[in-house]
Amino acid sequence: MQPQVKPVEVVTVAERLPVYHPPLPEAIESAPIEWRILNPDIMQAYLDAVEAGEEPRVAYYGLTSQGYENLSMTMGEITRYIEQILHIVGYYKELDEEEDKE
Repeated sequence: MQPQVKPVEVVTVAERLPVYHPPLPEAIESAPIEWRILNPDIMQAYLDAVEAGEEPRVAYYGLTSQGYENLSMTMGEITRYIEQILHIVGYYKELDEEEDKE
């Protein structure tokens, strides 16, 4: 007499691996910027004060009106890009949290 063989039931359970959500980077801490607007009269007064020894010799970097506008537009684009990236990250994080609840 042969021993009775019971069928083996195979159950496959598919589970998602937990998704790692790294913390967001630290917020940007910008250093203060001192803006000075120089026109020919103000610049001449500064040069006179430097010659008299009343002002330190400082190198100035200038932007044209168009250059300032371009800088402003670029900063706006950076802000937009970061906000969109944060929304995308938030969307996927919420999506994973909803699936974890199920």
